Amino acid sequence: MGSVGGGAANGGGGGGSGTRGCRILASGLVFCVVCFVLYGLIAVLYAWVVLKPFSSTSYARAGLPWLGCQEDNEGSWAIGVYYGDSPFSLKPIETVNVWSNESSAWPIANPVITCASASDSGFPSNFVADPTLYIQGDTFYVFFETKNSFTMQGDIGVAKSTDKGATWQQLGIALDEEWHLSYPYVFDYLGQIYMLPESSGKGELRLYRAIDFPLRWKLEKVIMKKPFVDSFIINHNGEYWLFGSDHSNFGSRKNGQLEIWYSSSPLGTWKPHKKNPIHNADKSLGARNGGRPFIYNGNMYRVGQDCGETYGRRVRIFKVEVLTKHEYKEVEVPFILEEPSKGQNAWNGARYHHLDVQQLSSGQWIGVMDGDRVPSGDIVHRNILGCASVAAVAGIVVLLGVLLGAVNCVIPLNWCANYSGKRSDTLLVWERADLFSLKLRRFCSRLNRIPSFLRGRIKPNTYAGRFVLALIFAFGVALMCTGVNKFYGGNGADEPYPWRGHFSQFTLLTMTYDARLWNLKMYVKHYSRCASVKEIVVVWNKGTPPKLSDLDSAVPVRIREEDKNSLNNRFKVDPHIKTRAVLELDDDIMMSCDDIERGFKVWRQHPDRIVGFYPRYVDAKALKYSAEKYARNHGGYNMILTGAAFIDSQVAFMRYWSEEAKAGRELVDKYFNCEDVLLNFLYANASSSKTVEYVKPAWTVDTSKFSGAAISRDTGAHFQTRSDCLVKFTAMYGGPSDRKWEFDGRRDGWDV
Repeated sequence: MGSVGGGAANGGGGGGSGTRGCRILASGLVFCVVCFVLYGLIAVLYAWVVLKPFSSTSYARAGLPWLGCQEDNEGSWAIGVYYGDSPFSLKPIETVNVWSNESSAWPIANPVITCASASDSGFPSNFVADPTLYIQGDTFYVFFETKNSFTMQGDIGVAKSTDKGATWQQLGIALDEEWHLSYPYVFDYLGQIYMLPESSGKGELRLYRAIDFPLRWKLEKVIMKKPFVDSFIINHNGEYWLFGSDHSNFGSRKNGQLEIWYSSSPLGTWKPHKKNPIHNADKSLGARNGGRPFIYNGNMYRVGQDCGETYGRRVRIFKVEVLTKHEYKEVEVPFILEEPSKGQNAWNGARYHHLDVQQLSSGQWIGVMDGDRVPSGDIVHRNILGCASVAAVAGIVVLLGVLLGAVNCVIPLNWCANYSGKRSDTLLVWERADLFSLKLRRFCSRLNRIPSFLRGRIKPNTYAGRFVLALIFAFGVALMCTGVNKFYGGNGADEPYPWRGHFSQFTLLTMTYDARLWNLKMYVKHYSRCASVKEIVVVWNKGTPPKLSDLDSAVPVRIREEDKNSLNNRFKVDPHIKTRAVLELDDDIMMSCDDIERGFKVWRQHPDRIVGFYPRYVDAKALKYSAEKYARNHGGYNMILTGAAFIDSQVAFMRYWSEEAKAGRELVDKYFNCEDVLLNFLYANASSSKTVEYVKPAWTVDTSKFSGAAISRDTGAHFQTRSDCLVKFTAMYGGPSDRKWEFDGRRDGWDV
């Protein structure tokens, strides 16, 4: 009886302990859930305020529906055009200043073929890569891999250009099989046009012949039952040579293997080179082919791709010194291609892995090259970091619960060595027989001492303890926002927006002086990384200008020293500016590159207007200058401040320095103010239609508030001076129009 009673007592004690354990577990679980939900709400708010809306993804940027240009783990490849006097002096198309009036691309900029242009033609594509150039007289064709957004496999697309590669017309899909296709090597043989695409997914090397060039092809022959990748055929010294990589062989180094085969004809029997594999080494050494070989000054050069840092990191050029049936020797030669310095904002900022360069009848060389702004596997990498961030937040939630007393045990009590509650007989037998389980329970017991240890060191009821709690909570917020950013924030690039299939560039112009040098350094470092900025022109009004080496810039910077400290210098005619579009942007205004790119696209749609980020409304009767709030209250605007605005350099500067504007310029010098108001009057007088467009920035920071070096720091006096200017300019040029343009009047939704 006593023994039974003792058992009952133990059982009762165990039940009480179990009940307490359940309550402890329940209260701790509730705290963790509530805390995690709070972090989640903060992350949602962060995403809503900071992250770009879904419509800013690359396919929506091109005005496409949800088809095409979806994020792809293989990358976001696009294709650019290059020109040079030799294959070793290639420069991107934007440097040769090719213009397109139809798309307001002054100049046209790379990339010239993208997933957007392919998708817009009715063939949804996630990316385009592996360009091969085929030239027929004055007509250029580019064949390329296009990854189908539905089947997720590569097809061969084709585009045509009749203006030496400046603009491209998408013709459609040239070749579509049931397996992945890429690397479309196109060449002539006996008056016929052949294509040798990669068909490693089929396990064969297949040769196709054009029966209705460029869109209809017929399988001519399976020339080899090997899964070669990135192969080409070239006629050299009377023999045909096939270069390719077979990664299926035992011991082959992926992206580091190269084989050579030879034959008397592309359709003949192929024999292996005596030295095969020619290369089987590190993947960074350029063994895998990276485009068509070329002949220059009588020498043959092979293009290889360096896959060391990531797949397709860069191309490398090798001079072939010996090519016989028994010997092969090549040496790497310098290939100087200006590396992109804008990081992910550059279309080829992360890698470029395929080049086809050919000489034109004029003697000039043209090249097509692909590029990507992100490394291979970027989506997987971001998701791993996102999961790690969220997992770390879970740990921080538990830590906060421990410090606040809501979580009293890190490990469930029935796992611990000193647990006296009810346990299953099977578990007890296993624990008695297993020494490891006993050690594990003792370790869990030690872990459960952590809460009391931490609360002994960090006391939440003290100021120091509250400060530590606040830091831990803030760190958790940062981690949660990082996780959300990795999951939903895209690749982090502020990509440019195409207009009518083209990208372009603009000149950024700012006016400053020596008292604001710290502003200028920050300004140049930030804006020079924006994708469409071609050059930064600094109008230096006063003092000793800085050295160019003092400025951290990804684009050329030109400092234009002025003899007179005048606001009129902002709009001075400058023949050295090579773009039609000029962004006049005060050196104390900071905004995102994405906002800048959105404004540039709107200007390209309306190049005859002032397109900017600060709207104003001037009542023609009151002639009183007011802030943006006044325009909001009156439901519209009729003026854009040129402290942050796009203008046409060939139109705006001529108008501003015309004889008609002379009296206005003298007033600007008198007041040292109102140059932007004057330009708005001149635009309004020159047109009876709309002359201004507003783009709402996601955020702006006025850095002049931190320095005090600004003419508008006394807001009352500044507004009064501008009101006086309105009266004077009205007397000179007539009153401002009574018309106003409503906010949220465009379909893009950027003018809300």
